Formats: sequence, structure tokens, C-alpha cells
Amino acid sequence: MASNKKALGKGLEQLFSSSVIDFDNFEQNIVNDLDNDITEIDIDEIRSNPYQPRKTFNIETLEELAKSIKEYGIIQPIIVKKSIKGYELIAGERRTKAAKLAGLDKIPAIIKDFSDTEMMEIALIENIQREDLNPIDEATSISNIIKLRGYTQEEFANKFGKSRSYVTNILGLLKLPEDVKKMVEKKSISMSHARVLSKLDDEQKASKLAKKIVSEEISVHELEEMARDDDEMIKRNPITKPSVETSYRLYENIVCDKLDTKVRISKNKMEIYFDDREDLEKILDKMNIKVEDE
Repeated sequence: MASNKKALGKGLEQLFSSSVIDFDNFEQNIVNDLDNDITEIDIDEIRSNPYQPRKTFNIETLEELAKSIKEYGIIQPIIVKKSIKGYELIAGERRTKAAKLAGLDKIPAIIKDFSDTEMMEIALIENIQREDLNPIDEATSISNIIKLRGYTQEEFANKFGKSRSYVTNILGLLKLPEDVKKMVEKKSISMSHARVLSKLDDEQKASKLAKKIVSEEISVHELEEMARDDDEMIKRNPITKPSVETSYRLYENIVCDKLDTKVRISKNKMEIYFDDREDLEKILDKMNIKVEDE
């Protein structure tokens, strides 16, 4: 049994009280906070965090991680809580799943008696930082953190490095009908499509349009036009194949999802919309463009 003493560092409350949550070093900070040994425990004794918001895991990325574990082992220990039968995961679910794929029987872990609220917060924060988290799971995580901490949307946006419009838009997805949420989770419809549908009050209309998006390859622009019409107009105006002018819609949708803002592309021109200077700076940051103040 291997062990390695960890120094006591910043606590969970200190991390939340900082102006911006440090995503990249969040779990490492938690590990450094724990005055406990790193212990090898049986993987079969580990159960998922009951507050885990993530419902789906990308098998390809898990297999890549499993391959890395076979080569280099597990660099970062998982964090668990002792339960009546075995252990409950607090952080490190992807590593645990990948370790199983890699054929490991044991995994390095730190055992800590976190409260239920702390377990939920850590699981939510760990997931929000993952780029492969589907929009519905992310929206659920954000909503839960806002409720737990009593944040306004603006306070959450500032602390977690998101734009206010991003937080508002993604939380809007939780209003979608269940069948449409499933389409978003499976990536059958894009985030941009989902944002338009989330603004509809009529759930039946949202479901009907979602099916049309999949079956008729409707662009976001076309969807916006249809969402403004009533059902009779939709029936009288079937969707036609994209013209030369609408042939850029696929690129519009991709850039729109990447930058989380309205984008319009036409011949030899791309327009990117933003609300204010702060919103512009966040868009430029996503494009890896740094602007030095004069």
C-alpha cells in the first residue's frame, strides 16, 4: 500500500470565496487540502457520486485515457468518501471508468468525509470544467450550483468565467420538452438550434420543430423564421433545400456554437455579434486572440 502525505492548502470555502474559480487546478487544490494518505483501494468497491450530474461519458475519450493509464499509470488520485458498503466517488469518475477499461484492480485514492453538500458542489464543479459535457448536463450543473450558493446568474458568470448571455441561454435549455432535451444530449440538434427552441412557450411546437431539424436539416436561420410562424404557416411553407445563399448555414451553426454568439456568414463576409466590450473580450479569448491595452 503506497502513501504520500499531502500538505494542507486552501479549503473548499476559500476556493468559492475567490473572485474566479480556478478550474485548471481545482481538483489539485482539493488534493492538497487533505491531510490524509493516498491509499490504493479496490475499484469494485467504488460507487458513483450520487450527485453526479453527468449522465453520459464519451467512450472514445475514456479509451484514450485508459491507454494513457496503461502507459503511465494514474497521476492524480481520485477522491472518495467511505460509505456503509465500500466508497462513494467525490471526484475522478472519468479516471475510475478509464482505470476499469485499462484492467486495473486498484486505484490510488484519498479518503475524505465530505458532507453531502460538498460532494454535490465538487461533482458539479468538476463537470462544468469538462469541454465534453453535454449542454443539458451542464445546464443542470449550473442551475444546481446557483441554487446551492444563492448566486445570481451574473454572479455565477463572473465567478466561473462565462458571459452572462451564455449562462442565460444554457439555463434556458432546461425549459425544453424532455424529448428535445434527449436530442440535444445526443447532439442530434445543435446548441444554436436548441437556444431557439427554448424560447418557445408551446412545448408541442418545440417538439415538432425539433423533429423537423433532424429530418429536414433545417438551419438555425430557417428555424428562427419558422418559430415566428404559427403551425398553419409551417404546414403551408415546407422547407426547401438550401440555396447558394444558405449554403453557409452549417458553418454559421458551428461558429455560433464555438463562440456562443450570433454569427452571420454570406459571400466573402462573416459577421460576429456581441453585446458589449466584456462580451467582445470573451469572444476574442475563445478565438485565442489577445489584445494588449495601449
